[in-house]
Formats: sequence, structure tokens, C-alpha cells
Amino acid sequence: MSPEVADAVADHAPVVALESTLLSHGLPPGRNLEVARRLERTVRDAGAVPATIAVLDGVPRVGLTSAELERVCAPDAGLDKLSLRDLGPAVALRGSGATTVASTAALAHAAGIAVFATGGLGGVHHPLPGADVTWDVSADLGTLARTGVVVVCSGMKSILDIPATLEVLETHSVPVLGYRTDDFPAFYLSASGLPVPHRVDDPARAAAVFAAHRDFSDSGVLLANPVPAEHELDRATHDRLLAEGLELVRKRGISGSDVTPVLLEHFHTASGGASLDANEALVLSNADLAARVASELAR
Repeated sequence: MSPEVADAVADHAPVVALESTLLSHGLPPGRNLEVARRLERTVRDAGAVPATIAVLDGVPRVGLTSAELERVCAPDAGLDKLSLRDLGPAVALRGSGATTVASTAALAHAAGIAVFATGGLGGVHHPLPGADVTWDVSADLGTLARTGVVVVCSGMKSILDIPATLEVLETHSVPVLGYRTDDFPAFYLSASGLPVPHRVDDPARAAAVFAAHRDFSDSGVLLANPVPAEHELDRATHDRLLAEGLELVRKRGISGSDVTPVLLEHFHTASGGASLDANEALVLSNADLAARVASELAR
């Protein structure tokens, strides 16, 4: 841990974990570093300490220096995308990589950090065109099932099978909360048409739910915060881009962890940058909310 993060954890001060895959794989060079700095500033402005997480030269780092943040965001960084299963090999083989939701949540929990802000949770993928089923299920879900952190996000990425993902979370006893909404958000879209099991309207209630849940279970809590309304994608455009992206994935024979980056890149390119604006807006909103929840937990 960086000295600042270590001191904050030791003093039971509010800390918010931030992932690095969004920066290295989800945003274009230049913009990614700008967003990285805005995320950390947003957390600070809301009263918490930011802890951006990555693995650099075989060392998991919780809280990056300015130079390390620049390294993660560099066009030629060449960082691997590290899920939880990849942490051991990366550490043992002295590798470097950006952490996904699963690995960030695990490292945050190991460091004593209870709140984590991201853009969208991974989940169950749609079958590719021409297929009836899929076995492509994000490790984010299994990690959240056994890792006691609050994940603040804008629902699952809307390129995923949201009903199936919610069923998996229910099976693993992960509480799903809607922040000031009764309709589960869908990343680029503020509403999926699916109800949230529980609604909270302020950070204090979200923190109270997490504290009470931890008395009964080791699993985490999902706090779903809709994308700011002014940045929501038009639904018809979204659905067209998703259909095009899935067909592109099928034609290229892409599978596994490579599917999401390809779909998101298609959204970014074909939407004329509108999806990038939405992505930035929602993750900043989530960072602000996460800091306020962390502050409540620290009281």
C-alpha cells in the first residue's frame, strides 16, 4: 500500500478502491490519464482517500503514485488484463498488469478497504449469434460472492445478459441495491426494465445495509447507481450497436476475456464517442457515491 492509503486504513478513515483495467484497456491514451486523475480528485473532494490498484513488476500496488498512474495509462504500457486467477502468475513471474473488478475487489479486501468504485460489473455474456448457450461468465460474480466489499457501479455492462447475471448474484446471496432507483441500471442505459430487490436513497442507508449484511454473510454488496441522465445513450442506438458488436465478435471468432474490450471498442467507435462520454460520466458519479458510502462506514 502507498503510505497515504496505509495510514488511512490504519486510522479507519474512508478509502475507495479504483480499478486500472478501465484506464489501460477501456479508455484511449490521453483521455485515460485525464480520467484517472479526475477519479482520484473526485474521491478526495467527497472526503475519502483514493486507492487505484494495479500490479507492477510483480508487486500488487494499492494506491499508485503519479508516476505509476502515468505508467498504467501510457500508450505503450503493454499491461496484461489481470483477473483474480491471473494475480498469482503475475506476482510469481514478475509481470505487470491492470486489475479487473474481480482482482481489484480481492486486493482491496486484502488491504482492508471495504468500498470499491467502478464503471460496470462483469456478468453472463449473451450467446453469440447462431449459438443457443454460453459458458462465458465473468469472474467478477464469483469474487463478489465471497469478498466482503461494496461495489458501486452502474449495473452490469449493457452488452451482457442482465437477467441471467442478476440470477447468478441471487444464487450467491449478493444483495443488489438500487441507488435512488427502482429499476436496475444497465451501464449506458439508466434502466434495464428489471426491478432492483432493494432501494436506498442516501449513502448512510447503503452503508447500513452493508454493515448489517456482513453480520450474516462473507459476500459483498452491489450498489447500482444509474448513469447520469444527460449522458445516457439513446436506447435504439444502443441496441443497434450491441447487435452489430455481437456479430463482429462472432465473425472474428473472439471469445473469453477478449469479448468485452472488442464490444466496448465498437460502441466507442460507432457511437462517435458518445459511449466514451457516458462511460466517463458514470464512473465519476460512482466514485463520488463510493466516497460518501466509505465516509459513512468510517463514522
